[in-house]
Amino acid sequence: MVNVIVRKSRDLRGEVSAPSSKAYTHRTLVAALLSNGTSEMSNPLVSDDIEATLRSVEAFGAEVETQKGCWKAKGVKSLKVPENPIDCGESGATLRFMIPVAALASGSSIFTFGASLEKRPIAPLLQSLSQLGIESSLQLREGSSFIEIRGRGIGGGRTSIRGDISSQFISGLLFACPKAREETEIVISPPLESRSYVKMTTEVLAKHGIKASTSSDFERLSIPPNQEYNPCNHEVPGDFSSAAFLLAAAAITSSKVKVRNLDHHTTQGDRAILNILKEMGSKMWIGDKFVEVEGRKLDAVDIDARDTPDLVPVYAVLACYSKGTSKIYNAKRLRYKESDRLASLHGELKKMGAKIVMRKDGLTIRGPCIMRGATVNPHNDHRIVMACAIAALNAVGETNIQNSECVSKSYPRFFDDLCSLGANVVGR
Repeated sequence: MVNVIVRKSRDLRGEVSAPSSKAYTHRTLVAALLSNGTSEMSNPLVSDDIEATLRSVEAFGAEVETQKGCWKAKGVKSLKVPENPIDCGESGATLRFMIPVAALASGSSIFTFGASLEKRPIAPLLQSLSQLGIESSLQLREGSSFIEIRGRGIGGGRTSIRGDISSQFISGLLFACPKAREETEIVISPPLESRSYVKMTTEVLAKHGIKASTSSDFERLSIPPNQEYNPCNHEVPGDFSSAAFLLAAAAITSSKVKVRNLDHHTTQGDRAILNILKEMGSKMWIGDKFVEVEGRKLDAVDIDARDTPDLVPVYAVLACYSKGTSKIYNAKRLRYKESDRLASLHGELKKMGAKIVMRKDGLTIRGPCIMRGATVNPHNDHRIVMACAIAALNAVGETNIQNSECVSKSYPRFFDDLCSLGANVVGR
């Protein structure tokens, strides 16, 4: 276990490059596996979660050459049946994307996964696949959980799935069902949340020649059968989900920070952080693949997190340093992340002095709060690590963040980037 100490650091200056998008890297790897030919990925993210997807696509027959800055993945026309269980680690995207894909193989595939995934929902996806004729077995036992998918191809037809637990369920079906024998109709109810992630999936699919139509309200998706994936080259964009922490660091410390490798035209829903920072009062410059933020006094805002759940940790920290009462709502899905993020944010930020109340679907924070250093437990959640580190930058004293290495799940160089901007970080 690695502990990191973060001390008050009010004058951050300089520029850093945002890490590449985790969500986009996952999707390009899965699409490359299903393509009959070689696809290239420029600037893919290298992180624990991506390593899990890389293991998975190779287990199904993809040949991936991982050179620095560019990966080449040769896909397969027919999936290989994995010889051994596939370790998904703690990556929910890997598990939820690859389970439907495994149904295309002509045999059984077994997926194992870590402790945090044992607590995250997967049954709705298995039930949806059952409606399409796919048999599966789920065993949840601490330290030895697994899912077996008995693949024999997907017949197609009509299936229903919840839209308020994880958009990754829908993305997984979108990857696999174009290769079904008959047309597939996916009915989503309750309404889909995090729509931008499904849009990202359909964007990647379209680049590989795959067609899928979506109703305007995202309640129905229709996928034609017997489609063939074409290889495609991708340039992985910068990740607004991760970069949001750096932009927030500037905002709460009255600093000036430029983050490169960010395209504000992206389909990523988490680009919403730009509008939130502007509404709160930060000064901002947006240019060709960069965003620069200068912190000023912040005003509280209310935030609907329905389509941007990954930004809630950032929102919560900003709210602690804003004047007035901030309400974060439509965030109940955060209870199904690497940790119960609403409970984690409530508990750890309260230790640091936040005037914070947890509700069933969100948080209410009355600021500005007098934040102080504390020993915090991120609950093995990378975004809680980053949130507490940013909150510590303007807190009195020093903050000891336990188990900080879990940040490598999505942003391995997070603390290095903070230090390059002048943050006082010890023990990284």
